[in-house]
Amino acid sequence: MSVRRIRASTARVEVESDRGVFMISVAAELADMHPQTLRMYEARGLIEPKRSPKGTRLYSHADVERLKRIQAMTVELGLNLAGVERVLDLERQLETMTRKVQALERRAAALTAEVQRLEAMRRELRAEIVPYARGGELVRRRDVQP
Repeated sequence: MSVRRIRASTARVEVESDRGVFMISVAAELADMHPQTLRMYEARGLIEPKRSPKGTRLYSHADVERLKRIQAMTVELGLNLAGVERVLDLERQLETMTRKVQALERRAAALTAEVQRLEAMRRELRAEIVPYARGGELVRRRDVQP
C-alpha cells in the first residue's frame, strides 16, 4: 500500500485594507462585539461596510480596526455614541485640513523658489543693461560706480 504525500502550500495573499472580506459574524468576532452591535453602528453611520452583489455585509480590515477604536472609545473612555460620532468627524476634518495645509506649504515652497529664480534673473539682466553715460558713450551698468 502506497502512501501519497501532499505538500501543503502556505501561499500568502495580500488584501487591500479597505476591501470587504469578512462577513458580519467574523468581523464581530474580530472586533470582540456582537453582530447586532455592528448593525447598530451601521445604522448610526459609524461604519459603512461594503456589500456583496447579493447584499451581504462585507467588512474590511480597516472596518474592523475602526470597530475596535469605537469599542475603545465607548468602553475605555466612557464616550457615548454621539461623542464617538463627534470624535470621528473631528478626526476626518483634521485629516482634510492637514492635507490642505500640506498642499499649501508645497505651493508656497514652489512660489518661493520661483521668486528666487526671477530675482536672480532680474539681477543678472540688470547687470547686462547698458546705460548711456553723460558723454553719449555706452558703458556696462556694472562698470558704472553708483
